[in-house]
Amino acid sequence: MDRASTPPPNIFAGLSLVLDRVAERRDDHAWIDAQARSGDARYLLLDAAGDTLLQRDRHALRWLDVTEREQRLGDVPASLLGLIDGRPHFVLALDDAARTSALAVSLGAPFASLRHSALQLPIEEAALFAYAKGLVHWQRETRYCGRCGATLRLVSAGHRAQCSNAECARMHFPRTDAAIIVIVEHDGACLLGRQAGWPVGRYSTLAGFVEPGETLEDAVRREVAEESGVLVDEVHYHSSQPWPMPASLMVGFTATAHSREIAMRDHELEEARWFTPQQIADALADGSFLPSPPLSVSYRLLAHWLERRGGMDLDDLVAAAGR
Repeated sequence: MDRASTPPPNIFAGLSLVLDRVAERRDDHAWIDAQARSGDARYLLLDAAGDTLLQRDRHALRWLDVTEREQRLGDVPASLLGLIDGRPHFVLALDDAARTSALAVSLGAPFASLRHSALQLPIEEAALFAYAKGLVHWQRETRYCGRCGATLRLVSAGHRAQCSNAECARMHFPRTDAAIIVIVEHDGACLLGRQAGWPVGRYSTLAGFVEPGETLEDAVRREVAEESGVLVDEVHYHSSQPWPMPASLMVGFTATAHSREIAMRDHELEEARWFTPQQIADALADGSFLPSPPLSVSYRLLAHWLERRGGMDLDDLVAAAGR
């Protein structure tokens, strides 16, 4: 694969182009308070499931302004996401189902999940939703100190959690689980697999979590070998994608196999197959092939490979197939 070509940005990526996370100001309590009370402040509300409010047409996020926040959710702590064009953006996490439901009704704004709304949102808003969802998930899952068991309190504008036990006072930081995802090729064909519980015809690039003591490249080699028995040599970085469902970072790669011999070892996959570009195009047309959802980096890896190896546009193929 031509590493010099630049793939299009993945969904949820590129947030740093518009958002300043102002990490250096997170412990400046006076500044944070002033930003939270500013008339320019915007608040994103997440319910217990990590869903958020959308505008009525479902094509944009429904941000709360400072007045709505103070009048309706003044007792709910806010975590700073950052600044966009100097305007502060916060997230509010509310687990009370009755309150969130009542607020949605009063605002006429539906709740929606990240998975089901991301492709309808502007790119920056989808990325902000993903960022907020990931941060709030960590906050909800990190309630007790792993060293002494005492309760934790959020500090640094929601980006740190400190043990309440003065003798411990351990600081806990947001965590992300690294996972690799790879499109493997050999002599003009790519390796795709499917799990038993997936929709009929769905195939995806291979993926798995990075284990302790592994480089990302070694994780690629191990996961491909475990899932398919295929041995790979060259491994090259492609792109990455935050995947807060619930807390992963998908690191995408391309890899070259020694051969096409398949011998599945861990039985995680129901099937693994080699596909040429034409076989994918034909199978999409006759309904026997279903790619990963366009939301995923797996889709982008396949799209980039098809364009480079077959001169085909995956979006066009999917549209023509009526998927």
